[in-house]
Amino acid sequence: MVLYQFVFYQFVSNMKLSQLTSCLESLAPLAYQEDYDNAGLIVGQPDQEVQQALISLDCTEAVVDEAIATGCQVIISHHPIVFRGLKKFNSKTYVERVVEKAIRNNIALYAIHTNLDHIMAGVNAKICETLGLKNCHILAPKNNLLKKLVTFVPHSHADAVRNALFEAGAGNIGNYSEVSFNANGTGTFNGNELTNPYIGEHGKRHREEEIRIESIYPAILESKILMALILSHPYEEVAYDLYPLTNQNQEVGAGMIGELEAPTPEEDFLYHIKEKMHAPVIRHTALTGRPIKKVAVCGGAGGFLLKQAIAAGADIFITADYKYHEFFDAEGKLVIADIGHFESEQFTQQLLYEIIRKKFSNFAVRLTEVNTNPVKYFI
Repeated sequence: MVLYQFVFYQFVSNMKLSQLTSCLESLAPLAYQEDYDNAGLIVGQPDQEVQQALISLDCTEAVVDEAIATGCQVIISHHPIVFRGLKKFNSKTYVERVVEKAIRNNIALYAIHTNLDHIMAGVNAKICETLGLKNCHILAPKNNLLKKLVTFVPHSHADAVRNALFEAGAGNIGNYSEVSFNANGTGTFNGNELTNPYIGEHGKRHREEEIRIESIYPAILESKILMALILSHPYEEVAYDLYPLTNQNQEVGAGMIGELEAPTPEEDFLYHIKEKMHAPVIRHTALTGRPIKKVAVCGGAGGFLLKQAIAAGADIFITADYKYHEFFDAEGKLVIADIGHFESEQFTQQLLYEIIRKKFSNFAVRLTEVNTNPVKYFI
């Protein structure tokens, strides 16, 4: 079944593959992927030129053949074709055959997997949008992704330094931006004969009224933050402290939870899921007899989030790849609805299409016409 067929045939702009991948990684940084994952550029050179991209949930031989036939130089898939190291290339497995064919035909392979799962505007947000959920937020935020910068600035340059840090990405907490804490104090310093101090004279202790500026930032932006600090600060030697934080990053994590406009009977909502998610079959636990209002979702195999879904007060948890005994874990506290792995993530293709088209309006991008779902249903 072909769900989407968006083909862009107008003016085609050549660009480096690195431009395309940098755009995707600015939205979903590779640092946000799980340890077991293999997101990123799997086959290809960052500086190779591309004129057209093919988007698919999975990268299969049929998808590579489609790329060859349609003149696409890169395949962007959600699932990486390579998860573990390949020791041989002798065409014995489908993974080897896909990689070999891509290399022979100079087609780059790029995957954007759990890093896309873990962002606010990612895979799970697309599911929430498709189901019409409101007030959505991350179900299981990740921690240890934030750091705090503390620096000391003379009053004359405090605004300039703050503005530079904010511009570089510091000071964002939830729906608030330009967040900082500021305190007045006195700094002292004595430069030797090799210095050329902005304030004071070398060889003499100087006292300066300064502002202590504190601001939180994502750890992945550290080099950018520090560069902004150094360039905007007037001192030759900039004093600063960096602190790792265990705080949760509310905008990065697994799963999402949202609400329906109004409470809906369980069976009615299951029909709604079936229609909107194009799910031939929904495997679910016993209905509770309570209406559905709060909905937790996780594209792909999300059983590990059941406790968080229950703790968040979800009435139903929509995900995939549930095993028989795992269904018992619901214990009547909510409904588990397993709609299938492909079905839960199929709209990721459309999400990636929209992201690329918005950023590169004159770049040709198409959605695969191959149904890569390996699971078939006899209904």
